[in-house]
Amino acid sequence: MPTQLSEAELGRLDAIICSTRLVRRGETLYRTGDAFKSIYAVRTGCFKTVIAHRDGQEQVTGFHIAGEPLGLDGVCSDEQNCDAVALEDSKVCVIPFDLLEELCHDIKAMQQHVHRMMSGEIVRESGLMMMLGTMTAEQRLATFLMNLSSRMKARGYSAAEFNLRMTREEIGSYLGLKLETVSRMFSKLQKQRIVDTNGKQIRIIDSERLAEV
Repeated sequence: MPTQLSEAELGRLDAIICSTRLVRRGETLYRTGDAFKSIYAVRTGCFKTVIAHRDGQEQVTGFHIAGEPLGLDGVCSDEQNCDAVALEDSKVCVIPFDLLEELCHDIKAMQQHVHRMMSGEIVRESGLMMMLGTMTAEQRLATFLMNLSSRMKARGYSAAEFNLRMTREEIGSYLGLKLETVSRMFSKLQKQRIVDTNGKQIRIIDSERLAEV
């Protein structure tokens, strides 16, 4: 949330957060086609968003960690456009969108912040399209790790060492790569001493070389 809010404005914001919801690992926060009523702030844990194709295959469209919003894709059509699935036991703050709109009308800083969040979603989508269309497999994985590192740092976590809550297969689905390719690229980066992997734990050894991949 914006840091420049007064105590009274923060109080109004707290008042519209109607509940905190626990979502167990593997459970769905919302599904494609659900009526859009609220946006969610990930308080703890991690989610993936997925779109199911007609043949039953799933396409991962994003990963969302603590401190990030969920559900903004429903604003345009008044219904959710993907499934949001918890990758671990997670908690979200539920924010009714109609009450948030009223708050944005009264508090300009809040309105600007919501606009920035929506703009961030557009930038993320365009970045994904560019990555899938122009980058090699190694570049895709390197970009994914650098992006996750910067998001961890922005939220007060270590930028160099963190756990991947998603599987290699889910990473592959997001990056448009086969599981075998993702595993091979991780092994390549490890042999080059750019990253070190131990199960789901990742340690970025040389961030400059990772950025140059």
